[in-house]
Amino acid sequence: MKIILKKDVLGLGYKDEVLTVKDGYGRNYLLPQGFAVLATEKAVKQLNEELKQRAHKIAKIKADAEAQAQKFEGVSLVIKAKVSEGKNIYGSVGAKEIAAALAEKGLEIDSKLISIKGVKALGNYEATARFHREVTVVIPFEVVNENGEAAPAKVEEPKAAPAEEVAEDAPAAE
Repeated sequence: MKIILKKDVLGLGYKDEVLTVKDGYGRNYLLPQGFAVLATEKAVKQLNEELKQRAHKIAKIKADAEAQAQKFEGVSLVIKAKVSEGKNIYGSVGAKEIAAALAEKGLEIDSKLISIKGVKALGNYEATARFHREVTVVIPFEVVNENGEAAPAKVEEPKAAPAEEVAEDAPAAE
């Protein structure tokens, strides 16, 4: 089934794209929710005409998105979290925490524009901020202990020497 998206649908496509989807997905989800319309010849011609007329507006929107994305270039974050005995944190770090940390630096962004995979341990990670279909920024961040430590201090025990080395050091009994 060919459809024209009326809104951005995460994982599928962006507004005004003509796509082919499975019949059930289009008929039972996209069309009733108002996310898409059928891509008939008339609808496609009308879409092409609208896109021609909106070309300069689209270019301005993209330029604005690029300007906003430029503010986020070179930004790195440190997010503090409560940590268990190991490196695991209580809960997880998500888009809301990233947006809050950016707001502290004076960079406002909607948390819905940030995508991040589940962060459940201390370490360095990356989040992706999507400002436009063609404009994304990678935001590196580090999750540290509330105390500011990058990782909980671990006491390393001296390793026992392998049996081969012990045999070489022992005097030969003859």
